Amino acid sequence: MKIRKARITDLKQVHKLINNFAQKQEMIPRSLNELYENVRDYFVCEDHGKICGVCALHIMWEDLAEIRSLVVDGKYQGKGIGKNLVKQCLKEARVLGLQRIFALTYQTEFFKKMGFSDIDKSNLPQKIWGDCLRCPRFPECEEHAVIINLSIAS
Repeated sequence: MKIRKARITDLKQVHKLINNFAQKQEMIPRSLNELYENVRDYFVCEDHGKICGVCALHIMWEDLAEIRSLVVDGKYQGKGIGKNLVKQCLKEARVLGLQRIFALTYQTEFFKKMGFSDIDKSNLPQKIWGDCLRCPRFPECEEHAVIINLSIAS
């Protein structure tokens, strides 16, 4: 298995993987158009031509980015793929000079093991709510916000 930057040719598989989990209301759906527009945000895990995991680093502001669309195919879960995808996003964030990375998640313990800590959503910029409005669970969302400060975590 190999983790790498996503390519245009990966996006139909990425779309299917993300939206399979979105149908279970475990994440926000992404349109194929949105994936094409943001392909540079995405990392994938590939196993013999099959995309089995995906994660994006989406820049929000000069010092803030979001980990989003983190998903690993059920057959591949428990093998460290999600952890390695997040590590790859954090590595890129450091190269870009970003200071703070947040995620909105139902899996807070996963992120806490990686050095993230809880943060009140109200402490994040209003811009994050754009995606929330598209979520079927909005406004009764049970996602938690977590954040890591890379200048402290380094």
